[in-house]
Amino acid sequence: MGRGRVQLRRIENKINRQVSFSKRRSGLLKKAHEISVLCDAEVGLIIFSTKGKLFEYATDSRMDRILERYDRCSYAENQLTAANHESPGSWALQHAKLKARLEVLQRDQRHLLGEDIEHLSLKELQTLENQLETALRHTRSRKNHLMNECITELQKKDKALREQIILLAKKIKEKEKEQAQQAPSDEQPNPEPSSSSSGGQPLPFHSLNIGGAYQQAAEENGGDVEVAPVFQIQLPPWMLPHVSG
Repeated sequence: MGRGRVQLRRIENKINRQVSFSKRRSGLLKKAHEISVLCDAEVGLIIFSTKGKLFEYATDSRMDRILERYDRCSYAENQLTAANHESPGSWALQHAKLKARLEVLQRDQRHLLGEDIEHLSLKELQTLENQLETALRHTRSRKNHLMNECITELQKKDKALREQIILLAKKIKEKEKEQAQQAPSDEQPNPEPSSSSSGGQPLPFHSLNIGGAYQQAAEENGGDVEVAPVFQIQLPPWMLPHVSG
């Protein structure tokens, strides 16, 4: 005998109502996941309990993207430009949707910061962990990319500075070489005495003792005679016969 048809109405018993909500909520989330996997569809499911607790399911955990797509499909551009002709009821509906979307974004932000995660299930925590790992992986990849760009730029600057240093060193060496070549031509050589008889070589000089006789006479007289000073004069050989004569 088959089961009779259950009449849909509010369950008056609070405990039975809570049990039924928990079971049917799990089944609904399971069905949403199945249809998203089997049919490759983007599914977004939002459930609020009687106490205001939020339960949701989104394909790839991107509820914000699904809501944006829903907004684009629900409201055409002509409806957005004709805002003056809209009724106050549509404005109230739009406000309610934006407020709900803001609450979802704020809740997701708190979850990403590690706040208000006590009521999350194991699956929701795993999804949040995967999101954080993906964000961390992308952040590290971007950081490594920027670091590699900075290292490459610094290497280019280092190479340019080395080339500039080598060029300056070459210029300094060339300048020093030019100065060394110009120095001998600027100096004038000092003339040296020479003689034609010696083949350009300087002649030897002989010392002449002037005043030596006076000094000898002073020694013989006991030192009473004033003696003129003795001078040593260098004379060339050709003047010696004339002086001695």
